[in-house]
Amino acid sequence: MRILVIEDDRKIGSFVGKALQQAGFAVNYAEDGASGLNLALTVPYDAAIVDIMLPGLDGLSLIETMRRQKVTTPVIILSAKRSVDDRVKGLQAGGDDYLTKPFALAELLARVHALIRRAAGATEPARLIVAELVLDLSSREVTRNGQKIDLQPRELSLLEYLMRSVNRPVSKMMILQHVWDYSFDPQTNVVDVLVCRLRNKLDRGFPVKMIHTIRGVGYVLKGP
Repeated sequence: MRILVIEDDRKIGSFVGKALQQAGFAVNYAEDGASGLNLALTVPYDAAIVDIMLPGLDGLSLIETMRRQKVTTPVIILSAKRSVDDRVKGLQAGGDDYLTKPFALAELLARVHALIRRAAGATEPARLIVAELVLDLSSREVTRNGQKIDLQPRELSLLEYLMRSVNRPVSKMMILQHVWDYSFDPQTNVVDVLVCRLRNKLDRGFPVKMIHTIRGVGYVLKGP
C-alpha cells in the first residue's frame, strides 16, 4: 500500500515516513503544497497525510482541489490548530480525519489503518483482545479478566502498540517512535520507566505475566 505524506517540516516528515515504511507502507513525500498536489492528482494512493500550513499552496486548498478533481484518496489532516472550528474547516474541505500536533505515532498509524479499512469497506475492530486482556478502542477502557485497569494516556498508547504487535518483540527505539511524538530524546530511559509502570498495573496480582523483557532486543506482550 502507498501513502502520500505532505509536510514541510523535514523532521516530522522523516519521522512519519520512516514509521510508515516500518509498518510496511510505500511512502512518497512532498515538502510543499504544489508538489504534493501534483503527486495526489497523478499517483493512486491508499491514504494521504497532509499538513495544513504548507508553503505555496496550503493544505486545505490542496484537499479542496483534490476533491474537485474527483480524487477520493482518504486524507488525514495534521495541524497545530486545536479548536473545534479548525477541525470543522478541515473536514468541510474534504479531509477524512484530523490529528493535532504533537502526536504519537501509534495513534497516527492506527488512524491510517482505520481510514484504509473504511475506504475498502472493512470495519475497525471495536476492541483489541489478547487472552483475558481487553482494550476498548472507543472508550479506551482496559480490563483484564473483567477487572478494570486505570492507565495514563502514554501507558494506553504503549499497551495498544504492544497488543497490535502481540507475540512480536519490539525494540526500545520502535516504542519511542510509536508512542512518543517527534520531539523525543532517544538517549533517555523513558521507555524502561513506562514499561515498568505498565507492567506493574497490567501484571500485578495475576499469576501469568504478559509483558516480558527480551534481553538485547526489547519487550513483547505474549498472548495465547
